[in-house]
Parts: sequence; structure tokens; C-alpha cells
Amino acid sequence: MIEAVGLHKSFGSTHALAGLDLDVTEGTILCVLGPNGAGKTTAVRVLTTLTHPDSGHATVAGIDVVRHPAQVRAKIGVAGQYAALDELLTGRENLQMVGRLYRVSGSDARRRADELIERFELTEAADRTVKTYSGGMRRRLDLGAALMAQPPVIFLDEPTTGLDPKGRLSMWDLIAQLARGGTTVLMTTQYLEEADQLADDIVVIDHGRVIARGTADELKRQVAGERLEVTISDSPWLDAARRALESLGEGPAHVDTDARRVSVAVASHEGVLTRAIRELDASGVHVDDIGFRRPTLDEVFLALTGRPAEETVEATA
Repeated sequence: MIEAVGLHKSFGSTHALAGLDLDVTEGTILCVLGPNGAGKTTAVRVLTTLTHPDSGHATVAGIDVVRHPAQVRAKIGVAGQYAALDELLTGRENLQMVGRLYRVSGSDARRRADELIERFELTEAADRTVKTYSGGMRRRLDLGAALMAQPPVIFLDEPTTGLDPKGRLSMWDLIAQLARGGTTVLMTTQYLEEADQLADDIVVIDHGRVIARGTADELKRQVAGERLEVTISDSPWLDAARRALESLGEGPAHVDTDARRVSVAVASHEGVLTRAIRELDASGVHVDDIGFRRPTLDEVFLALTGRPAEETVEATA
């Protein structure tokens, strides 16, 4: 339903897209991850006809985004990083206005607005002006506006930025419902837990090109391998635990000072746990817990981009 081949886009000396390739299967969710400035928003703007690529080719629902932009717009809904709403109108009036802009008849726009207000749990606030809405309510209403014409393809550019944990979980449920109903979703995000929870497929981009692709499990196996993790009784033993694990693992150990936790990538399970216990005991380290675990997407992201995901979120904020 979405395909991009060799997309390039520059803004002066900044090369935002440098040969981007991606595709999204019908009825699935593709999460696009990347550091701040990696090209995520530029890619969305090209695919939604808001920006022309310098070169390359892209189609949405089989329609060329450059040659037939009006036809593409009739097939898509878009919710950007910031809610595109008229604050002086009520929530209901905003939805009806967007429906009319999509050339939906007046009666159908009213019916569809009522359906979405109920679906997004905005009934009590439907006839209040949007300037009185909370951030979470605005995001839900903005997503509802993107669905007014019941498009087969939805683009979500960091849809949960600025939401509290409850609002984020609510938005995740709504996005998952869209895919289960057959809608194709491309969403950008810097929250790796979001991608882990929602994505059928994940694309990691950096410096305007794809550097990795796969499901969350595939990326974890591909990049970070299995990890040996130990939680110790007291912080003074952290350095000794780090040295012990690095002597058994592959590469540097990761130390979480607050959690008193040390972990390291290992090639296999065979004999490693027994050796680790002996090494830690010989170093005088008192252990609370030890075992193997799968890597997190945060560790995959760090391995791929060289930057922790938290830094990119803080930079955007």
C-alpha cells in the first residue's frame, strides 16, 4: 500500500533523505524509528504529497505521489506531530469541517463525526471549544479528523509525543484497532516501547537512509544477541561486577547504577552462567539476581545509531 524507492531530498546543504527505501503491506503497522533529524518527518511529508522529492519514486495505494497528488490525498489520513485543529470550533465542528473538506456530504459528515466522537470517548466534550481540551483529547480528536473520510492509509508522525502514560496507552489501543480493521498505518516514533508494542515491522533510519529493518524480535536477534544480566546487592560492587561480566561476554557491559544492574551480550548460554557465578563470587560481589534475557529495543537502537533513544526524545522536546 505504501512504497518508496531511492527517495532523496535536500534542504540547502542538509541531505534529509539520502536514498530512502521502504514499503508497507496492506493492513499492517510499520514503525519508522530514528534519531532526531534522521529524516522521519521529511519522509512522511513526501509520502503525503506535502513535499516533492528531489529524486526517487513513491506510491501510496498504487498512486504516484508526485504525478497524482490529489488522488493520493483522497486515499490518506494524516495526523502530524502537532494537532491541526481550529481551537475556536467545538470538537464536533472540527470533525464536520474536515469531512466537508474531504467532500463528504453534510449529512454523512455529521453521522461520521458522531461515530468518531463516541469511538474516541469524546462525547462529553464534543460541543466544547477545542481550546478547552487537554493534550490527550486534542490528539484523539486529531486522529479522528484523519479518519473522517475512512481512508485506507493513515500516516501518524509521532502521534503520542507529549502525552502522559495513560494517554499514550489509550492512543496505542486506537492505533492497533485501526490495523485490525484493515487500515494500513505508517507511524514515526522515538518511543521504542511504542514500536515494540504496535509494529508488525520496524524500519530504523539514520542520515536519511534505512540502516535496519525487521520485526522487533528480528532486530533484537540481529543486533544485540542474548544478554547475561546480574543485579547486585550494593552499588560499591558495580565495577567489580562489570569487570567480571566483560571477561565472559562480547563487548562492553551496560551498567545501570540506579537499578544496581549490569548486563553484557553473550554468544551462547553454554557454561556462561556457572562461570559468571564463580567469577562474581571470587570478586566478592553479593548477587540479588542473575540470568539471561532478550535485549531491549533501546539496546538495538543504541547499537545501530550510536545514540540512546532517550537523548533523541529530549532533543525533540
